[in-house]
Amino acid sequence: MYTKTTNSRRLTHPLSSWLAMVCLLLPGVRTLANAVTLPEQLIGVTQGFLEFAVEDYLASTQTAGRYEIQVSSLDPRLRMPLCSQDLDASLESPAQPIGRVTVRVRCDSSAPWTVFVPATVRLLREVVVVTRPLKRDNVIGAGDVALRERDVGTLTQGFLTDLDQAVGMKMLRPTVLDQVLTPQHLEQAEVVRKGDHVVITAHAGALSVRMPGEALAKGGQGEQIRVRNLNSQRVVKARVTGPGRVEVAM
Repeated sequence: MYTKTTNSRRLTHPLSSWLAMVCLLLPGVRTLANAVTLPEQLIGVTQGFLEFAVEDYLASTQTAGRYEIQVSSLDPRLRMPLCSQDLDASLESPAQPIGRVTVRVRCDSSAPWTVFVPATVRLLREVVVVTRPLKRDNVIGAGDVALRERDVGTLTQGFLTDLDQAVGMKMLRPTVLDQVLTPQHLEQAEVVRKGDHVVITAHAGALSVRMPGEALAKGGQGEQIRVRNLNSQRVVKARVTGPGRVEVAM
C-alpha cells in the first residue's frame, strides 16, 4: 500500500522509471525480463501511474488530502511478452482516480497486448462528524461536531469540510455518535417564526429607520422572508439578521 499526504505537488517520474526500478529490486525479475513482462512489473507501472494521476487530480481540483493506493494482486502465473516500448497506462474507470479503479496497461509494440489491473485509491480528508447522538430538530452547537479523517470516496451522500457549515443548523434526521454529517441532514434553524413580531430596520446611507413588523413566514439567519410593516400594512421582503430582527434594503 502507498500512502501520501499532498496538496498540489505533481510527479514527473515517467512510467518507464517505475518499470526499471521494479526490474532492479525484485528477485528473479532481471533474469526473466528479457523474455516476459511479469505481474510485479504490471503492478509497479499501475502504482506509478495512479500516484501521478491522483497528484494531478488533487492539484487541478485544489483538494488537500492524504491518499492511499492499493493495487490488487495479479495471477502470479501471468506472463505477458516483453514489450519493446515503454508500457502505457491509462485509467479505464471511473473518470476520477478515487475509489475502486481499473488501470489499463498496454503494450503498443508489433505484438500488442493489454492487461486490466484493479486497484483501490482511498482519499482521506477531514470531514464534519457528530460528537454525540443528535435528534431531529436539534440545533447544532459548537460542541456537537468535530473534524475527523474519513475516506471521502465512500461518502456517496456528500460531506462537510468546515465546522461553520454545521454549527447553528437544525437537524432534519437523527444521527448516531461519530456519524458523518451530510447536507441532507441539515436545514437552516428558524431564527424567526411565522407570526413573530419583529423589528424592521431600513438603512439609507448614515440614516437608520426602525419600525414594527410581523413575520409572514419562518426564516433562518440570512434568509429572505416576507414581513408586514405594521405602521403602513405594506408587505415587503426582508433579510433575517437575528432573533426578532429583519432588514430591508433601501
